Amino acid sequence: MMKKTILIITFIIFNMFALPSYSMVMQGGVAEDYQQKYNTVIDKKTNNPISGAKIEIPQYGYKTYTDSNGKFAIPSGLDGTSILSVQKDNYKPFSFTLSQNGGSKHLTLAIDKSDKFDVNVDSQICHLGDNNYSEYSANASQFRLNSVGPIYRKSIFIPQYVTTRQAYLVIGSIIGVDTALARSIGQNHITNAFASPPCIYFNGQKIAEIKINGDHQRIKIPNSLIRGNQKNEIKITAGVNLQQTSSIDYDDIEFMNINIEWDGVNMLQKFSY
Repeated sequence: MMKKTILIITFIIFNMFALPSYSMVMQGGVAEDYQQKYNTVIDKKTNNPISGAKIEIPQYGYKTYTDSNGKFAIPSGLDGTSILSVQKDNYKPFSFTLSQNGGSKHLTLAIDKSDKFDVNVDSQICHLGDNNYSEYSANASQFRLNSVGPIYRKSIFIPQYVTTRQAYLVIGSIIGVDTALARSIGQNHITNAFASPPCIYFNGQKIAEIKINGDHQRIKIPNSLIRGNQKNEIKITAGVNLQQTSSIDYDDIEFMNINIEWDGVNMLQKFSY
């Protein structure tokens, strides 16, 4: 008989990041149910099923929608770690890193309603780097997209009236990071090299470094950097191979679901194993 344990832990993340992807950490309160036939998306507050939610595993080109009972199926036999995304109007973007055997498990995904002040920066998957990576690099077997280059930029408008609240940049999921810390916890298997961490900038100022792969990476944005009633720029730069001397070798990464959230967000997270 399988024993299932649910742990509730509180994450406060500022220049610290989510647990390794193999831990099955899942944003918004996710529990695994081994008895049900299909996976389910529910409202975190009411526990009611959510119909018409879009489910994507972009590395496999897979997309489906939940039915009237909030049920959906995902492929079994996934051959590596991949990002699963859930999107629904009026709800916060949801994603987590699905492990190699994740497609054979049955999940209940609880998602949060959006706050009226939330800003959806980008809901698409993005590949940064130079398309030059080792088979031992973190998540290398899952990369399907061509790189957009070593720099990601996105401009978003922020109204003046929200600038008195504390803002956080949230990255739903990120894979491919080959830093020394990621290597030390087994997220990649490169033996002779490691990369500098990807960096996050807000209006030209660095606010964080991404040191490991994981989900719900939540980064505090200093209020002094926010320009009310103007466009604000978010920039993410790929890390570089620190052992490369002849030319720059960018670390290839993929990430999905970038959001700006404001203070008052419930940071209780659930995971199960």
